[in-house]
Amino acid sequence: MRFIMVLLSLLAVAVCPVVQAEPWLLVDSEKGTLAVMEDDQTVRVFRHIAVGRGGVAAVRRAGDGTTPRGEFRIAWVNPDSSYHLFFGLDYPGMTQAEEALRSRLIDPATYERIRRARDHGELPPQDTLLGGYIGIHGVGSMNAGINPRYNWTQGCIALSDEEIDHLARWAGIGTRVVIR
Repeated sequence: MRFIMVLLSLLAVAVCPVVQAEPWLLVDSEKGTLAVMEDDQTVRVFRHIAVGRGGVAAVRRAGDGTTPRGEFRIAWVNPDSSYHLFFGLDYPGMTQAEEALRSRLIDPATYERIRRARDHGELPPQDTLLGGYIGIHGVGSMNAGINPRYNWTQGCIALSDEEIDHLARWAGIGTRVVIR
């Protein structure tokens, strides 16, 4: 009987492969960090990131310099960005669109454009009053030491060029990004 139990256990292991956790990114604006996570385990922490010059906000307006709080996915990658490397987020999300509609920042037609794009797996419109082109990038031609001293972006998250290159090992289209 014991032999059969051991044999069944071995067969179960062979049939049920171990699933590797998908990495995701946690941006903690208060700590000034971006962590690469697998499940709830921290794999790597990048310190001294910069966010928007206006801080982090639940609802942002185009041009206000805030970084949107929420959960997003990397929707595109631009390796030829003037900021060295750019991971574009699928902002605005439905949470931002719903709050903006409630507060009358956007009209129902704009809300529907965002909803339709997201429902079809497309990039939400980037030209609304909520702004767009939010992402994670390097510093490019900016002073490499700017991040530890200032939140300087228009709403993006910035790392050093070396750090963004290192982040590329884990980040790609579809990677989940949580900004808090």
